Amino acid sequence: MIAKKPWFEGFVQRHFEFAGSAVHARVGGREDAPPLMLVHGFPQTHAMWQRVAQTLAPHFRLVLPDLRGYGDSAHPRGDSDHANYSKRAMAQDLVRLMHALGYERFGLCGHDRGARVSHRLALDHPQAVEKLALIDIAPTLDMYNATDMRFARAYYHWFHLIQPHPLPEMMIGGCARDYLYAKLGGWGSQGTAHIEPEALAEYERCFCRPDAIHSACEDYRASAGIDLEHDRASRSAGDRISCDTLVMWGQRGVVQALFDPLALWQAQCKTKVQGLALPAGHFIPEELPAETAAALHGFFGAG
Repeated sequence: MIAKKPWFEGFVQRHFEFAGSAVHARVGGREDAPPLMLVHGFPQTHAMWQRVAQTLAPHFRLVLPDLRGYGDSAHPRGDSDHANYSKRAMAQDLVRLMHALGYERFGLCGHDRGARVSHRLALDHPQAVEKLALIDIAPTLDMYNATDMRFARAYYHWFHLIQPHPLPEMMIGGCARDYLYAKLGGWGSQGTAHIEPEALAEYERCFCRPDAIHSACEDYRASAGIDLEHDRASRSAGDRISCDTLVMWGQRGVVQALFDPLALWQAQCKTKVQGLALPAGHFIPEELPAETAAALHGFFGAG
C-alpha cells in the first residue's frame, strides 16, 4: 500500500506554449535526479499518475504532461487528415516540453495512448530517450492487422471513435459521464473503485465537454489512418526502438488475452526488452500503484 499523501504534494503545474500547440504538465520530484516523463492514456489525464509519482518523487525529476487533446493541454479542431492528432505530432509536443525544461535526454513511460505516443517518440527522436517503458499495449499496426471478432468486441471503441465527425461526438456527448465511467471500469479493470476521487473528478471535468470528446475521437481517427502510414513507413525503413525497453501488461486485460505483447515488442526493438505481467486489468498504474512504481524504479534505475 502507498500511504495517502496530499494531492500532488510537491508538484507544480506548468503551461507551455509552442507553435500551434500548448501543453499542460505537472513537474516535481528531486531537482537533481534523472528526468522521467510519465504519459497518460485515454480517457484520462496526468492525474492517473498521482500515487505512482509520489513514490517515485524522491528518486526522479518527474514530468507529467497532458497529451494534446486531453486535460488542460490544447484541444485543436482536427485537420482533414487528422495529422495534428498523429502520434508524431503528440510526440513532438513532448520533446518540446522536455527541451523547455532543459532536458535533451530522459526516461519515458507511457500507458495506453501515452504508450503509443511514447513508441513514436522513441522512433522519431531516438537520441532523446534513455530508456522506455510501455504499459498495456501491443504495437498499433499489429493490433489493427490482427483484428477479428474478439478484438472488435473488446475494443469496439477503436472502430466507433474513428467514424466521421460529428456522429461519435454526438453519441458520446449525449451521455458523456456514463461513457467515461464505462471506459474507466472496462478492459478487465472491474469498476472504478481503484481510482482516487480527485482523479475521477479531474477525468469528469476534462472529458465531459465537446472539445475534449472531439479531441479523443481525433486521436483515434489518426491512429486508424496517418499513424498507420507512419508505422508502415518506419517498418519498411527498418526503424526499431534503440533503447532498453520494459513492457508491462495486465493479466486480466485484452492485451494479454489476444496478443503476445512481449514477442511483438521484441520484434520492434534493437536492444533488451523486459516483460512483466501484473495481476490487473488495463489501468495498471491506478490499480497497482505500488507495484507499478517499484517496476519503474527498478527499470529506470535512479538512486
